[in-house]
Amino acid sequence: MINFYSYKFGDTFLNSIMPVVLISGGSGLIGSHLTRHLIDLGYEIIILTREKNKCSDNPKISYSYWNVKDKKIDVEVIKKADHIVHLAGAGVMDKKWTDDYKKTIIDSRVKSAELIINCLKENDHRLKTFVSASAIGWYGKDINPLIRKDGFIETDSPAKDFLGETCVLWEAASEPVTALGTRLVKLRTGIVLSNKGGAFKEYKTPLNFGVASILANGNQIVSWIHIDDLCRMYCDAIENTFLNGSYNAVAPETVSQKNLILKLGQKMRRKFFIPVYVPVFMLKLIFGKRSIEILKSATVSNKKIKTAGFTFLYPSIDAALDELTGNLSK
Repeated sequence: MINFYSYKFGDTFLNSIMPVVLISGGSGLIGSHLTRHLIDLGYEIIILTREKNKCSDNPKISYSYWNVKDKKIDVEVIKKADHIVHLAGAGVMDKKWTDDYKKTIIDSRVKSAELIINCLKENDHRLKTFVSASAIGWYGKDINPLIRKDGFIETDSPAKDFLGETCVLWEAASEPVTALGTRLVKLRTGIVLSNKGGAFKEYKTPLNFGVASILANGNQIVSWIHIDDLCRMYCDAIENTFLNGSYNAVAPETVSQKNLILKLGQKMRRKFFIPVYVPVFMLKLIFGKRSIEILKSATVSNKKIKTAGFTFLYPSIDAALDELTGNLSK
């Protein structure tokens, strides 16, 4: 995709053959992978960073310093952006959920969005699309499957727990951008499967030693998505102007945590692994309040994004695990 633009900084007109995507959280798991996808599609990428004077060897990637706490952001990169992808946010599972860290989780998402949008309000810009990350933590634990077999949908009310309230504030922080005439897409993301980090890396680590760690009874449903499909969905959110509002970013097929781990064990080690059940009390001891999310069953529907025309490269857990473990030829 190549578009031609002419835009003005001060009294100087500049021409660019590549539309510009500004990414917050661009150095994280999703952001770094998404950057590669967008470059392949012909975009120029500007990544907001807390590191001063950071540079890139790739001429299509540049960095711009920002500091959310001090409300510092480069106005010129805001003016230059055709699309913004807002991924910034402290890791939900990175630290114990103390009151201070809960505040950090919320503020890192909300205040960063406010900083970007306030800058848009105060300056001329050409922004067409604002894509905000969100999470299926919006929904809480599974409802009665006899009532809704397909799982949670985008119009369901948010959970009253910490992550549900976090997602509400997170999504609300991006809403003011619509008053500026900018299209807003919010992707409520499930468990991301990637070899580069996140939950999947934690699933694999014990299996490297022949142990398949099944959490509690393992019956909790995991709504997941392969990292490539997630990044393709972000690209689609930018390029498909019919997308608007919230969408569940999860694969068509859910899986229990037990079956996910056993399938992964088979693909990594054939039969040479030992299933080990990690009891609830140990999970609570290790993870504290975060164990709520580990033990939670969440069946989430992706019908809305599929109806909008999105197709998955990895619709099944077997297809995703085959790619991630290098078993494509088996």
